[in-house]
Amino acid sequence: MSEAASPNPFVLSEVEARETSDAPAARPSTALTTNGGGVAGVREASAGVFEFSLAAGAFTATQPDGEIQTNASLADFIWFRTGGAAELLFRPRSVDALAAFLKELPRWVPVMAVGVGSNLIVRDGGVPGVVVRLPKACAKVAIEPGNRIRAGAAAMGITVASAARDAGIAGLEFLRGIPGTVGGAVRMNAGAYGRDVSDLLIEATLVTRAGAVETWPAALFGYSYRHSELPEGAVVVEALFQGRPGDKAAIAAEMDRIATEREASQPLRSKTGGSTFKNPGGHKAWALIDAAGCRGLRIGDAQVSEKHCNFLLNLGGATSADIEALGEEVRRRVRARSGVTLEWEIQRVGERS
Repeated sequence: MSEAASPNPFVLSEVEARETSDAPAARPSTALTTNGGGVAGVREASAGVFEFSLAAGAFTATQPDGEIQTNASLADFIWFRTGGAAELLFRPRSVDALAAFLKELPRWVPVMAVGVGSNLIVRDGGVPGVVVRLPKACAKVAIEPGNRIRAGAAAMGITVASAARDAGIAGLEFLRGIPGTVGGAVRMNAGAYGRDVSDLLIEATLVTRAGAVETWPAALFGYSYRHSELPEGAVVVEALFQGRPGDKAAIAAEMDRIATEREASQPLRSKTGGSTFKNPGGHKAWALIDAAGCRGLRIGDAQVSEKHCNFLLNLGGATSADIEALGEEVRRRVRARSGVTLEWEIQRVGERS
C-alpha cells in the first residue's frame, strides 16, 4: 500500500522545529474566539471578569492572560487529524498566566495539557473542561554549565537534541527520534534507541492543578516504562537535563543515524500517532502484532501500518472511534495468538460520541 503524505511534523527539519519567543505582555490581555458546534461559551461579565459556561456548569474568573477558544478543534493539529473539540482551549501568555488561571479554575473543571498531539487519540465526542497549549515563550532551550540543558516544555525533542549537539553535549541524541514536545516526553517518560527521559532528567518545573509553580527533582516523578506519577491536571512547563561532554561530529553522526533509521522503518509521512502499544517485557509489540496476522488490518479508513505494525494510520476518512476500535481488535488478536495483553502507549482522551 502507499501511505499518503501528511502535514504532520514527524519529519521536522531543524529549521522547522526551531521556536521563537513571544514578546511578553505588559498587562493581562485576552484574545477570545467563540466557535459554534458546542455548548461552551465565554463572555466578559464585567470589567476584568469573564464568565465561562461548560456542559458541567458555569464559573467566573478574572481576565485570563492569553488566548481562549471555545469548542476549539483539536483535529486541526493532532497528528491523526481526527477527534472532537475541546470545550475550552487556553493558550496562556506565560507560566505566571497559566498559574493564575488554574488557581481560579474550580476544581470540578478537568485540565489537560497538549503539545503537538503526536501520541494522542482524541475521541470523537471531544474533551471536556480546559485543554492547555503552552506558548512559544515556553519553547526556549538554553545551555547551562556542567553539560546541562534547560528546555521549555513546548520545545520539540529535535530542538533540544540539536542544541546539545551544537554545544558538544552527548547523551541526548535519542531525543532526535522523539517527535513530540519536552512536556509530553517528561510526562510519559518517552524513550527511544535504548534511552529514556528518566535517564537524563535532573528536575522539572510544573504548574499544579491548584495553580502552584513547583520544581520537582526527577525522583518525585516515580518513573517507570512510559509512565510517571505526574498529578492529574498538572502541566509541565520546563525541564533540566544532564548530558556529558562529547564530540560534535560524533553526536551529529548519531543523530543522522537515528533519523535515517526512523525514515526507513516507520510511516513518518502518514497521519499516525507514533508507537501504539508499549513493548511487553521480553517482547517487541510490532512482532507480536505481525505474528497475530494484523499487518495491514483495517477498520474503515483506520489501518495497521504495513511498514511498521506498531503504528496505526488514518488513511484519510477514519474517525477516532475507528482507530481505537482497530487498536482493540489488534489487542484481542495478539492475546488470542500469544497470550500477551498489549498495553496502550498512545494516550486516549475525551468522550466517545
